[in-house]
Amino acid sequence: MVFMKNLLSTLAPLLEKLPVTVSVQLPSGERTGPEGSAVQLIFRSPKAFAALLGGEVGSVASAIVEGWVEVQGSPRDIMAVAAGLLHGDPISHTPSWLGQTISKARSLAMHTLTHDAEQIQFHYDLSDDFYTLWLDPRRVYSCAYYKEAGMTLAQAQEAKLDHICKKLKLQPGERFWDIGSGWGGLIFWAAEHYGVQAHGITLSRNQFDHVQRLIAEKGLQGRVQVELRDYRQMEGVQPFDKIGSVGMFEHVGSANLPEYFETIYAMLKPGGLALVHGITAGGVSNVELGAGMGDFINRYIFPGGELMHVSRVLHDVAASGLEMVDTENLRPHYARTLWAWSDALEAQLGEAQAILQAQYDEAKAAKAIRAYRLYLAGSAMGFEHGWIALHQMLCSRPDGDLATGEMKGAQSGYPFNREYIYR
Repeated sequence: MVFMKNLLSTLAPLLEKLPVTVSVQLPSGERTGPEGSAVQLIFRSPKAFAALLGGEVGSVASAIVEGWVEVQGSPRDIMAVAAGLLHGDPISHTPSWLGQTISKARSLAMHTLTHDAEQIQFHYDLSDDFYTLWLDPRRVYSCAYYKEAGMTLAQAQEAKLDHICKKLKLQPGERFWDIGSGWGGLIFWAAEHYGVQAHGITLSRNQFDHVQRLIAEKGLQGRVQVELRDYRQMEGVQPFDKIGSVGMFEHVGSANLPEYFETIYAMLKPGGLALVHGITAGGVSNVELGAGMGDFINRYIFPGGELMHVSRVLHDVAASGLEMVDTENLRPHYARTLWAWSDALEAQLGEAQAILQAQYDEAKAAKAIRAYRLYLAGSAMGFEHGWIALHQMLCSRPDGDLATGEMKGAQSGYPFNREYIYR
């Protein structure tokens, strides 16, 4: 009992420095912090309390999901507390040579054809109705583009889809491949607004079924196609004029990143453009966030997910033979997107519980909701702090054509300036 009181006395000065008021209650019932605090933490596990003292906020989040800690407060206040309790920069760790070797071996083992399909289905096949609650009507599950400050989430997602199509200079009749096409937002936008022949692939059965239904409802047979197929299994398919990949390479794994870009190179016609849009690490060496945050995401949200710094990604782009012609960082846009998702889920927690409880048991449904509440708000915090980023990388496959004229030496369809994107 005396030991616990000493721990509380150690914690009290830390809590006073936080931007919002916090109270903490131990398994023994002892507590510190003012009544009615903005954030209240009730610990049922001494181990979880030790993680809090150690700044392991990801471990505390895991304890919340498992029911060993109860937390009360708004997501924004909770994340302000989490950031304030960290014991350093979660992206500054540089792994040793041995650590890098182990990480590469682990990456290879995690990203087989079978494991990748299982990992994608673990996340994306949770429940379409659950995702519908907090995504926009098109179910675009990636960073939106707030082209104008007053945009709603739905407007910003449409702006993102159009931003991608404009960067790619999509033209009527072109064959467009979307690697990891999700619920079909990009392939439908590209087909309906730019007249392309759109071909999407996914490993999610729920997403595949949803897109097949929409193709029939929209009467887009022959213009839009979706397959349950891995990007590594494109034998017999002719190269495409343009390629997009949105929110996909985070699932590829660092060990397979060279093969991923080599596949894009092989499947892209000479002179064609490819746009890769994905989450990148804020640190140059880390493949996940420290303080237990990466472990939390891997366990509850994205098993097998790995993040690489944009410099590493562009290294593999160049090594594949592709040329990077434009890169844009949309980091703050993703923070705003995630808060919009978080707010939408928070406003419908009862309905979310009912949806998941109809598919799973009550305990599993409650755990999933706790995990997603922390994941959405925590990811928003990570983007706000710059611990993670979001890059759109536009690449070309040079065609070797050095012909004379205004495009002399371009070797691709990329213009000499960015004006075409914003017209």
